Amino acid sequence: MFEYFPENYAWSLATMMAVSCGGAMGEIDEACRPLRPFATQPGPESARAWASSWLQLADRVANQATTDTRQGRLFSAGRKHRRASAYYMLAERQMSHTDPKRMRIYESMRSEFAAWQAAEEKPVEFCKVPYEGTTLPALFVRAGTGRGPCMVMFDGFDIMKETICLMDVHADYRRRGISLLIVDHPGVGEALRLQGLKGMPETERPARASLEYLLAREEVDPKRIGIIAPSAGGYHAVRSAALESRFACCVAWTGVWNWGGLFERRLNGSLAQSVHFHLEHAEWVYGASGVADVIRKMAPMTLDGIGDKIRCPLLITHGVNDRQTPVAEAQQVYEAAVHSARRELRIFTVEEGGSEHCHVDNQTQGTDYMADWVAEVLHGHTAAAG
Repeated sequence: MFEYFPENYAWSLATMMAVSCGGAMGEIDEACRPLRPFATQPGPESARAWASSWLQLADRVANQATTDTRQGRLFSAGRKHRRASAYYMLAERQMSHTDPKRMRIYESMRSEFAAWQAAEEKPVEFCKVPYEGTTLPALFVRAGTGRGPCMVMFDGFDIMKETICLMDVHADYRRRGISLLIVDHPGVGEALRLQGLKGMPETERPARASLEYLLAREEVDPKRIGIIAPSAGGYHAVRSAALESRFACCVAWTGVWNWGGLFERRLNGSLAQSVHFHLEHAEWVYGASGVADVIRKMAPMTLDGIGDKIRCPLLITHGVNDRQTPVAEAQQVYEAAVHSARRELRIFTVEEGGSEHCHVDNQTQGTDYMADWVAEVLHGHTAAAG
């Protein structure tokens, strides 16, 4: 992985996310260059510096988009709105959730994302999934004109539904004839920030609600609905498909067997942490207070006794050099899924690319493979007609 900050994994990971989300390298360098002196000093001061640098860039690009709009250049404005949205997302990512500026930056990200989609010829649909007396915020991406296959896409530990579109993953599936329902489930994105919905082990509950929502949509073939999720979502997706038999396939975009155990190892320093304020972020996500409470609430998040219940086709992708989640986690999921109709573990090497967490060093290696696999299983297509 290209490491802009060799001594700071979380910041290097975020920089690579900026690339994957359509950022311009010159602008990314502009945001990162003044941060080098702070990279070895994780803490409140470095977090403020990170947020300030990315915020300054995001504001400037957003203002450029506004100028384009005034001149009637909406396609150009849309491209800039997209980058501004990504940069606001990056600014917010490393902040403490107790910082009052974080919510304002998050709202700027959402506003720029909506402006980007308004300028698109095929915008995503903002929708809400009925869920246990409330709703889950979601984005629906329609592929084609008839009734076709669809994937429910959940998030991980520290991303949100907008991230998936900023990375162009929605376009990968749409191109292959696969619609997407990208959901901010409890503990992430809008569900956490604006609705206060906390994460929990029973992720089959929001998954089932998402499935029921799709069953009522005329664009979706009820027999061809699968589920996919990245990072911590490897646990969410597999658990959901194991406990909800109506899912037609499952993709774990990183194999996770014991999410609670992995988190303990990150806290003691034996595995890399994806964001600063890692413990504080987990307290926010799971509604916990202190290390013991976080560990208690995350302890049930394991596929032990669940992994062998999955019956549908299962794909697990993983990077051999994943510093957050060891390959052994993915192997354990694969070995347990003995009843899957079609199981595959695809490990990406350093030589081919995609060897880091969620293939962030070369994301297209992983996302292309997953999208092709889903298209084959759900009868989409992997090439243009004719």
